[in-house]
Amino acid sequence: MLRVNEIFHSIQGESTRVGLPTVFVRLTGCPLRCAWCDSEYAFSGGESLSVDEVLARVAQFGCRQVCVTGGEPLAQKDSLALLQAFCVAGYDVSLETSGALDVAAVDARVSRIMDIKAPDSGESGKNRWENLRALGAHDEIKCVLASREDYEWAKAVLAERRLTDICPVLFSPVQGRLDPAQLAEWILRDRLPVRFQLQLHKILWGNERGR
Repeated sequence: MLRVNEIFHSIQGESTRVGLPTVFVRLTGCPLRCAWCDSEYAFSGGESLSVDEVLARVAQFGCRQVCVTGGEPLAQKDSLALLQAFCVAGYDVSLETSGALDVAAVDARVSRIMDIKAPDSGESGKNRWENLRALGAHDEIKCVLASREDYEWAKAVLAERRLTDICPVLFSPVQGRLDPAQLAEWILRDRLPVRFQLQLHKILWGNERGR
């Protein structure tokens, strides 16, 4: 059984899938407490559903793209079975994960969108660097940055760990904490081979839940 906070149909606002109609399955619970978290409501609540019940609800939307998110989805052991079931059913599946838990057991057909937590998140000590060895070219690394210090830290990690040799890397500003244009200027100035991104869903609908 899974504890499911919400299931909804929206536009993907992040990753290289940005703009695609997507069904989101948000699982309840997260062991991290990032300072800029925008889904604290998913720390608790929701309803208990079986894998088959989740698949049945998702099928009603008639959408091929599915994103399993949280919270931290991998905090629930049955999330692995859910991800596999989506793959078997023929969906194009992505997983949004904090990078604090082991991603190696995730079905290889799933695109793992993995955070690397910068210092201002308050959770950079939870980065599980071993996860980098499990990622491949169809996965993505996301760095959400709140300050110049976060940016310089992420730039150093990018170089030292050769992140762009592993998979695409995305830099994103924390809404209300770092000016998006400033981050874009830093990326251009330093010739970083990363993708700048904004959260498209927030541009369209603000911080409305279920969007």
